[in-house]
Amino acid sequence: MGLIKDARSIAKRDPAARNALEVFFLYPGYHALIYHRIARGFYRIKLKFIARWISQICTRRTGIEIHPGAKIGKELFIDHGHGVVIGETAEVGDNCTIYHQVTLGGTGHVKHCKRHPTVGNNVLIGAGSKILGPVVIGDNSMIGAGSVVVDDVPAGTTVTGVKAKVIKVDGERVKPSEALDQRTGDPYAKELASLKEQLERLENKIRELENEK
Repeated sequence: MGLIKDARSIAKRDPAARNALEVFFLYPGYHALIYHRIARGFYRIKLKFIARWISQICTRRTGIEIHPGAKIGKELFIDHGHGVVIGETAEVGDNCTIYHQVTLGGTGHVKHCKRHPTVGNNVLIGAGSKILGPVVIGDNSMIGAGSVVVDDVPAGTTVTGVKAKVIKVDGERVKPSEALDQRTGDPYAKELASLKEQLERLENKIRELENEK
């Protein structure tokens, strides 16, 4: 029932999907979830070689690599998905959306410790984003396309950039994952534009003072 619910959720959220049956047969992101659940089952009973073998089959067939140790919540939507990598100790909550070329990567080489991100519920992670280390991404957050995240992201926050910077807190979107809008703008470009406006105002003020003289 869980996989059927996942397919229906993807069909509801993706405007390109006509129905759940199309998702079931044609969507590599959905196929990756099936492979992961099988691999995860073997991983939990300590048959880790078989689990990794299944995950590698998934990688070759879908272009999506999910380590069997990763914990994946309900109704994950991996859109397109090619190049997505989810590490061993990563955790992904419910109703999340992940675009292609996203990495939930680890830092350090110490075994048997938390090395990968924890992603909350209703989180959208834009294309090409890299979330590295045991950081926590709060519920209802949005990671803009191409961002590099190495620090915790509070709930209800939008971040973007390299390194990622907060640009919005508690915005209008209650569930960014369902909005499927990964465009957030460049915060540095916005700051430069703001500085330019302030400079123009100062120049105008100086000219006014000179004219008064």
